[in-house]
Amino acid sequence: EAIDLVGDKSRRVDAGKLTYVAHSGAEQTAYFINIASFGVSGLVDKLVIGVAANAGKGPAFSLDERIEMVRGDVATFDPEGDRVEVRALDTLLMHFAQDMNAAIIVRGLRAVSDFDFEFQMTGMNARLDPDVETVFLMASESHQFISSRFVKEIAELGGDITSFVSPHVAGRLAARYKTGA
Repeated sequence: EAIDLVGDKSRRVDAGKLTYVAHSGAEQTAYFINIASFGVSGLVDKLVIGVAANAGKGPAFSLDERIEMVRGDVATFDPEGDRVEVRALDTLLMHFAQDMNAAIIVRGLRAVSDFDFEFQMTGMNARLDPDVETVFLMASESHQFISSRFVKEIAELGGDITSFVSPHVAGRLAARYKTGA
């Protein structure tokens, strides 16, 4: 069975082979996990999360540490570990999607301010590979304001981050900055 994307018969994906690639650039937040869990809850058969090296965002943890933390969060909605795969993303997102044989890239939107950047990236990605679609999911209302940059800053200054990240990520950030989560 095929799915028509935006009513355009020329842009169809095979629903039986639906793989989606999500992307995490810095420390994952409740917002990121919200988007990833929604994808697995019925949108796709297989989810591949690419955790980006992305040194430009100044992550608090190494790539390996962030992969480990994402895997810990993923276990809460994929306890068998058969629907979600977490991998390092150290190439263009579109090359990663192609390597994973993905039909769809899912990007999360928190607010209108995210849309401009995501719209531009989607246009560029479509030129790189028009056969890979990008789908946007809105974060739930309770997660729309969360950003990893703000979470990291709150943690560095000793603030309470427990409503923004999972308990194990909060503990790791508190230990990193030697604060009480």
